[in-house]
Amino acid sequence: MISIGLAGWGDHPELYPSGVAARNKLHVYSSHFRVVEIDSTFYAIPRMATADKWANVTPDGFGFVVKAYQGMTGHMRGPIPYPDRRSMFDEFTSAMNPLLAAGKLKAVLFQYPPWFQCSKENVALLREHQELMGEGWPLALEFRHQSWFRPDIREKTLRFMEQEGWIHAVCDEPQAGSGSVPAVPVATHPELTIVRFHGRNEAGWNQDGNPNWREIRYLYKYTEDELSGWVPLVKKLNGQSKEVILLFNNNSGGDAASNAKQMIRILGLPEQGLAPKQLELFD
Repeated sequence: MISIGLAGWGDHPELYPSGVAARNKLHVYSSHFRVVEIDSTFYAIPRMATADKWANVTPDGFGFVVKAYQGMTGHMRGPIPYPDRRSMFDEFTSAMNPLLAAGKLKAVLFQYPPWFQCSKENVALLREHQELMGEGWPLALEFRHQSWFRPDIREKTLRFMEQEGWIHAVCDEPQAGSGSVPAVPVATHPELTIVRFHGRNEAGWNQDGNPNWREIRYLYKYTEDELSGWVPLVKKLNGQSKEVILLFNNNSGGDAASNAKQMIRILGLPEQGLAPKQLELFD
C-alpha cells in the first residue's frame, strides 16, 4: 500500500472551503489524504486530550506520523524543561497513547539534527532512546548528517536500523554539505517505509542564520519529471514494506498539497481521502 500526505494540515488553504473553522480542518484534510505528519509535537509535547481529539475527528484507516519532541532528539542546545530524560519520554508517550490505542499511529519520527554524526556514542544514544520509548511504539529514524551514509558506512547503518527495528525515513532533499543526506531508498522494516520530500532548494538549505530560514529552506515546487523519477523507487520500496508513506514537506510556497496530488496521479493511485466530503457535517 502507498499512502500520501502532507506535513501538517493547517498550512494548505487550497484544501479548505471558505469559512471552515480551524477545529474542522483535520477532518476536511482527511477527505483529501489518509495520512498526515504532525510537526507541532517537535516544539512542545501536547496534552493527552489533544491527541485524543486527533484520533476522534479522523476516520477509520487514517494515520499519523508524529515527530518526536526536540528535547528527545538533541535539538535543544540548552537544558531540557524536564527533571530528566525519563520523565520527558514518559510525558511524550503518555500524550501520544490515544493515537497508539486507536491504531492510528503510523510512526514516531526521530529526526536527528545535522550535528548528530555517526559515532559509537550516538549509536548508543539511539539504543537508549528506543529503550526510553518502551515496547510497542513504531519508531522511524531520519538522519541529517551525511556521515551515516558515507559509502563505507551506508550498509552498516542500514543493517543497524534493520536489526534494531527502526523504520527508515528516506529523504529527498538538496545535497548541500554535511547537513543533508542522500536519498537511500532501502527499507529497513517489513511494515513501513517513509519518504519525506523536503524540496531541492540547494541555495536556501543552509540558511540557519536567517530569521526566515525555515520558510527559505522548504520553498520549492517539484517538477513532473522529478516526481516521476521516484516512481520506480517507490514501487521498489512497496515491495520491501507492507506500506510506504510519502510525506510532502515543501510547504513554504504552498506547493506541498499540489505536489502530493500530482504524485497520486503519477503513481496511478486511487483517491487517498477517507472522510465524507459533505460540508453539512461542519457547523
